[in-house]
Amino acid sequence: MSAGEALRASRLTVKIGSSLLVREDGSLRRVWLDALARDIARLRGRGQEVMVVTSGAIALGWRALGLARRPVKLEEKQAAAAAGQILLARGWQESLAGVGLTTAQILVTLEDTESRRRYLNGRATLATLLRLGAVPVVNENDTVGTAEIRFGDNDRLSARVAVMASAETLVLLSDVDGLYTANPASDPSARHLPVVATVTPEIEAMAGGSVSAVGTGGMVSKLEAARIATRSGCTVVLGKGTLEQPLSALENGGRCTLFPAQTSLMGARKDWISGSLGVMGSVHVDAGAVAALRRGSSLLPAGVTRVEGAFERGDAVLVRTPEGRALAKGLCAYDAPEACRIAGRRTAEIEALLGYRGREVMIHRDDLVLL
Repeated sequence: MSAGEALRASRLTVKIGSSLLVREDGSLRRVWLDALARDIARLRGRGQEVMVVTSGAIALGWRALGLARRPVKLEEKQAAAAAGQILLARGWQESLAGVGLTTAQILVTLEDTESRRRYLNGRATLATLLRLGAVPVVNENDTVGTAEIRFGDNDRLSARVAVMASAETLVLLSDVDGLYTANPASDPSARHLPVVATVTPEIEAMAGGSVSAVGTGGMVSKLEAARIATRSGCTVVLGKGTLEQPLSALENGGRCTLFPAQTSLMGARKDWISGSLGVMGSVHVDAGAVAALRRGSSLLPAGVTRVEGAFERGDAVLVRTPEGRALAKGLCAYDAPEACRIAGRRTAEIEALLGYRGREVMIHRDDLVLL
């Protein structure tokens, strides 16, 4: 696969660093952002779904608050993020609106990607926004993060978001045009690497630190993002973002480094569900549900005959046949008490039974693996 082919994926995540968006005087690079918005509109126009992971809130906010220098203390970073996030969201909204696109802001923390309940909520929200034609603009929630739980940079965040949303391609836009064997600014013999099949210790040794006065990430964090994403079935493209309409430039053969996916998206997710999650309970199903699951369908409440265990929404449960044999394993969309109340009932009855509409399925087929 080439970078151009990777950029034609049906669903992409694009990561934007602070140094691309914000000048050193603290102002937004409006002309550049408007050009990127045209790039995104072009992809949307041919049917692709695009989400953005953006840095820049702290870089925009600390000068707006009148601070003399970029904050070091956590509480000052949080204050700068609070002030800057409004400016950042407004910039994205105005640029995307200029090309006829709707913007949706999502702020996340590390815990949101590690808690299965929050993970499922985030995944469902992203999927719904994309289905409705919006461009989700995601940033780390710096205003509530602490030194212990923050991502530290948005490269790793973009990988987590790409995996959460089942994006086929993650584009890391940077101030460099890919990975080199050494820092090309200081080593004339440094060679550009067009493809990195696997992020090995030898590859990691080629990375240096951040050289931007605005951004906080560096090549180390980009390689870690590539490792996270490719192991989960997402191809990564690392390329130069300083050009006008950088996505078009990459698609038309611009220099970059391609990190191919190590597995398929669905294969990685199924492996995670099958082998990495402990079982917290069971749902027994009727013969009709067994046949439907074997055909690749989701598990509807109507097919459930009994619920066992004390599990919460997002926990892994076994799906058992009428004879009690383990048929499948999946992430339940309801906690145990709710699952008990809607077991055997039609989807149209869920709202009346629970007091809220809820999900139409007990376990979605993307969250289920046959054993």
